[in-house]
Amino acid sequence: MGVEITGPKILWELPEGIPLIGGQPITETMRNAWIVMLFILFLCMFLTHRMEKVPHGKQALAEKAVQMIDSLVDSTMGAGNRSFSPYIATLLMFSFCGSMASLFFMRPVTGDLNTTLGWALITFFLITFNKIKFNGFGGYLKGFLEPVFIMAPLNVLSEVATPVAMSFRHFGNIAGGLVISTLLLGALSALSNMLLSFLPVPLLQVGLPGVLSLYFDLFTSAMQAFIFSMLTMAYVGDARSTD
Repeated sequence: MGVEITGPKILWELPEGIPLIGGQPITETMRNAWIVMLFILFLCMFLTHRMEKVPHGKQALAEKAVQMIDSLVDSTMGAGNRSFSPYIATLLMFSFCGSMASLFFMRPVTGDLNTTLGWALITFFLITFNKIKFNGFGGYLKGFLEPVFIMAPLNVLSEVATPVAMSFRHFGNIAGGLVISTLLLGALSALSNMLLSFLPVPLLQVGLPGVLSLYFDLFTSAMQAFIFSMLTMAYVGDARSTD
């Protein structure tokens, strides 16, 4: 079929003379992530431009989105945790838009394990920080010995496995959809060339790929963004609870 599935391409490398980051490769993921971030920044600026006391139109839409995020944080993490709303909103938008990049012929940002692992490590840091903050360092260490001290190795493994599981779940679903769509397009192209070679375009590529795109690019993107954000809120909210 002539189908080739690879990781993110290296676009260029930074000059060696730059301190600390010299020679750092710039990949598709990095470029696309900046494009997504600029789009989110533009969207936020557009929705909040010329705000008025009585909201209407795009301002009403923006305020409704903020209220929904606050409500989601309250119901998942409990009252008094709205300081996490900006982070959760950013995570939701970045994850969803980063996965939807494939609709605009770009490699999805979340199709790179480095992206989802980075987010998961931030969640892991927030979990650990809040456990120590609300239970003390001694209480944090004591948690590994519960319910009995012989469970300590499993508790440590469970703690470390949290960011790994979160990152691979998100990455696996997006990358899996990317692989399936690529293979299907290649197969339909080969079949079209074999059966309908007299046509100037691979006719069999029309239809089914579009339906799959709606599932993998839209539904899966929304679901994975929601699941990752919900897990972040659940884990961090649980870490903030005191025994």
